[in-house]
Amino acid sequence: MSDQLTFSNPKVQRLRRLLGRRSARSEEGAFVVEGRGLIAEALAAGWRMEAQVVAPGGEPVLDPSFAPVYLLAPNVIERVASTESPQPVLAVFELRPMLLPAAPDFVVVADRLSDPGNAGTIIRSAEAAGAQAVVLTPGSVDPFNPKVVRSSAGSLFRLPVASASIDVLRTLGLRVLATSSHRGDVYTEVDLTGPVAMLVGNEAHGVADNEPVDGWVTIPQAGAAESLNVAMAATLLAFEVARQRRLPPATPRFT
Repeated sequence: MSDQLTFSNPKVQRLRRLLGRRSARSEEGAFVVEGRGLIAEALAAGWRMEAQVVAPGGEPVLDPSFAPVYLLAPNVIERVASTESPQPVLAVFELRPMLLPAAPDFVVVADRLSDPGNAGTIIRSAEAAGAQAVVLTPGSVDPFNPKVVRSSAGSLFRLPVASASIDVLRTLGLRVLATSSHRGDVYTEVDLTGPVAMLVGNEAHGVADNEPVDGWVTIPQAGAAESLNVAMAATLLAFEVARQRRLPPATPRFT
């Protein structure tokens, strides 16, 4: 282990860059995972750890022979971490390519998503519902933003999260269905048993009406709310796909 690192140490400044800037994560090919639980999830999924950073009172997850351990001086973690009550151990992991499967059957797509909490929740729900991948279209939040990493609860490490256009999804044989608050068929009345990409839109604007999709679905609502939160909508759609695929083949699905 090294001597305790102060806030001005270059390793600490690198940690700040990786936590705070998408460009730094891209340029350096690395990202930060906060907390023993999530670090263990990343390791279990085969991600390569570069280094461990431990605050007073914390313990490294791996032996230093597997990944160097850097000790922080008191009160440094509070100035570095991305949460108000930071975990006492952080780890730097190597980025790796996140590619779509060659022949996906079920993909959840978020178009120009801006909120990292929503992105993480969508990734978590997509994995739970059995999707083979999540696609964030160009212009969306970085999936390795620390809040996305936290809110995905480990799903980010197991489920491919790729960037792709709707045209690319169509070349993979997927029918692209977009959700709308004001048009389309009720989502429970649409056959979702074939290869499908379920598309939800930007938090403020939704999916553009002229988006070149194969169809539209809607989630009926009562009351005066204009629309559901995008992560909630994606979760409902994903689990409807899962529900339909669990039905016995002889069971009538639609009338």
